[in-house]
Amino acid sequence: MGVVAHSSGHPKLALRDISHVFSSPTGAIPVLDNINLVVEPGSLVSIIGRSGCGKSTLFNMVAGLLRPDQGVIELDGDNISGRIGHVGYMLQKDLLLPWRTVIDNVILGLEVGKRSKAECRAIAQPFLDRYGLGGFERRYPNELSGGMRQRAALLRTLLCNTDVILLDEPFSALDAQTRASMQSWLLDIWAEFRKTIVLVTHDVEESVYLSDEVYVLSSRPGSIRDRIEIDLERPRTRGVVTSSRFAELKAQCLASLEA
Repeated sequence: MGVVAHSSGHPKLALRDISHVFSSPTGAIPVLDNINLVVEPGSLVSIIGRSGCGKSTLFNMVAGLLRPDQGVIELDGDNISGRIGHVGYMLQKDLLLPWRTVIDNVILGLEVGKRSKAECRAIAQPFLDRYGLGGFERRYPNELSGGMRQRAALLRTLLCNTDVILLDEPFSALDAQTRASMQSWLLDIWAEFRKTIVLVTHDVEESVYLSDEVYVLSSRPGSIRDRIEIDLERPRTRGVVTSSRFAELKAQCLASLEA
């Protein structure tokens, strides 16, 4: 059995005994094996693991796009297995609609709530101003840098009426400098929204810098090999990456990945 995380109260999100097998012409392919994972309200949790260990499959299950063969996924204690619309989900690609302006991309989730477009724009505009997209409201996605496109996509996800946000490698396509800037930006915006965020990343340093906890998945079939509490003080600045404690936590994560 994998590592089981125990909640100190009522968890926002809980994955209980999740297992899944894909069928293929050559036979069954076990992908996930007895995953148990708990995410506290308002926390930021990372999941790291080698390519092919089932991280994206796990996210697709939390989002309701796949139903696990075994186990349940709970949101605030309710079983949401196989049910879509309960969490926000941002993929690695920004998926901005090329025919919509920046502000009209950002308000997509708000429009689902049957507000008028004018009301949705009024809600979104202060966030665009505050988080580096002011003045670009009427631009189209092809006029933006990669970092600005990711900002727009993340704001769109955060403005959805969901308490839990899934981020699947959101910064992996960015250059190192832009990626570092976006990581700090994410911490700032998370501190304001206080959503519960689950992040999949291949970048161990990113997982330590951003997270309250890091879950390490084994190779396929993915099971939770380790759960590492990140006891770095918040709010965090880039300076923390040079601390001895940061180096210790990063080394612990790397050792668990290599085990």
